[in-house]
Amino acid sequence: MVTDVRIARFTGAYQPYTAPDTDGYHLIQSYLAIGVGGITGEGLGQSVQKLGYLMEAHTDFIMAIIAEELGFIGVIIVIGTSATIVLRGYFIARKCKDSFGSLIAIGISTMVGIQATVNLGAISGVLPITGVTLPFISYGGLSLLVLMVSMGVLNNVAMNVKKERV
Repeated sequence: MVTDVRIARFTGAYQPYTAPDTDGYHLIQSYLAIGVGGITGEGLGQSVQKLGYLMEAHTDFIMAIIAEELGFIGVIIVIGTSATIVLRGYFIARKCKDSFGSLIAIGISTMVGIQATVNLGAISGVLPITGVTLPFISYGGLSLLVLMVSMGVLNNVAMNVKKERV
């Protein structure tokens, strides 16, 4: 059950400085990117970590690059936008008279919220690195396709909510 690979994953996530060249490398580079960004960031396109130090910078660690380039302000904007999408989905679910539409809206909103939380937890060291992309921002065809289709379904539920009120 407990293998060396599984132990290394948790060691890399919660004690990255015990193996900085192997298991903890990505998290340490993520910390460096976040720390360099500060409040206002280095400037759009000025990230050093994405040039080869932080692997998969365009997918799993895109938020660390955003933090380096746009700083704390950029991170707050991205988190606020994600939170707005999730809260708006819950609002749609609450207003929906149809229980099926309500459950769909809750499911889609929760999916986006959990995906964002897991990604943010991974780059900050709160959760182990799992490879979950940041919704609507990370590079990835299938993830983006699923999210766009989900937003279309959520939009359809929202349109039906408006029709019921009229």
